[in-house]
Amino acid sequence: MSSLRSECWVITDAAAGNQRQALALAGLMGLPVRHLQLEPHAPWSWLAPRFALGGAAALPGEQRAQFAPPWPQLAISCGRAAALFTRMLRRLSTGQSRTVQILDPRIAPVHWDAVIAPIHDQLGGSNVLTPLGSLNPVDEPWLADGRDACPGFGTLPQPRVGVLLGGPRKPLALDGGYARELATRLLARRGREGGSLLVLASRRTPAEALAIFRDALADVPGLVWSGPDDGRNPYPGVLGWADRLVVTPDSVNMLSEACAVGCAVHTHVASPLPDKLARFHHALRTRGLLHDLDSMAPARQPPLRETAAVAAELRRRLDALA
Repeated sequence: MSSLRSECWVITDAAAGNQRQALALAGLMGLPVRHLQLEPHAPWSWLAPRFALGGAAALPGEQRAQFAPPWPQLAISCGRAAALFTRMLRRLSTGQSRTVQILDPRIAPVHWDAVIAPIHDQLGGSNVLTPLGSLNPVDEPWLADGRDACPGFGTLPQPRVGVLLGGPRKPLALDGGYARELATRLLARRGREGGSLLVLASRRTPAEALAIFRDALADVPGLVWSGPDDGRNPYPGVLGWADRLVVTPDSVNMLSEACAVGCAVHTHVASPLPDKLARFHHALRTRGLLHDLDSMAPARQPPLRETAAVAAELRRRLDALA
C-alpha cells in the first residue's frame, strides 16, 4: 500500500443527504478525510455505475484533476453516480484502494469491498451491511453542540416540537393541502398542550407549503426556517432541544436522524407509501420508534444510532482483507 495516499476519499454528488451519510461514516474510519463532489457527464451519467471505463474522462474538465493518483487508502461513495468512481478505483488502483458504497448501487455488490444498504433495500451479499436506517452524525456530543449553538431554544415553552419538512416524491404529494392539514393538526395539539413549534424546511419543500406554515405559525413561539435568508441553519439546535419531533414521511434520512435523537418521533401519512419506504416505516413502527401524528408516545425512546457500529464492523472487515 506504499503507493497509496493515507486518507479517505468521500465521493458524492451534490445531494445533501448523500453527503451527510458518507461524511458521517468517513469521520469514524480513522483517516484524514477528503471530500470530492463529482458529477459525471453523459454517457457515464446515464449508465453509472454500470459503464465504468474511461477514468477521469467521465468528468467535466474542471473536475478531472480531483480524480487522479495517488489513489486513497479508502474511498467511500454514496449514491448511484458516485458509485461509478469507487467502482473505477478498484481497477485504477490495481485493487489497492479499499472501496465502500453506501446505498444500493443497482448492480452486483461484488464490485466493491463493502456495500452498506438499509434493510428495506432488500440487497443481499456476503459483503453487504444492512442497517435499519441511514447513516448520520447524530449522537450525544453532536446534540450537545447543537444546544450550545442555539441556547435561545432552551427558553422556549415546552414541549418544544421540532417539525422537519421534506418534499414531494412519487406518489407522495406533500403539497399545499398536505401542509395545511399538518399545520392544522400541529396547532390543535399545541392548543391542548401548549409549547412551541420549530419548523425546518428542506431544499425540496414546495414554496406553497412553506408559505402555509409561515402564515399558520405567525403567532406561535418558535421559528420557521427555510434557508440562509432566515439565518444560520438551526437544525442541530432543533434536534438537540426537541422534546418531540414530527417528520414528513418522505425522507429516510430525516426519519433516521430524528429517531437517533431519543425523543418521541411522529409522522403524518396522508397517502400510500411506495414499497421501500413503506417497509422502512413498518420497521420503525415495529421497534416503537415512529408514531402517528396524534398518538401518545413515551417522551423518551431508545435512540436509533447505527453509524458507529457500522463503522466498527466495516473496519473489521477491511482489516481482514489486508
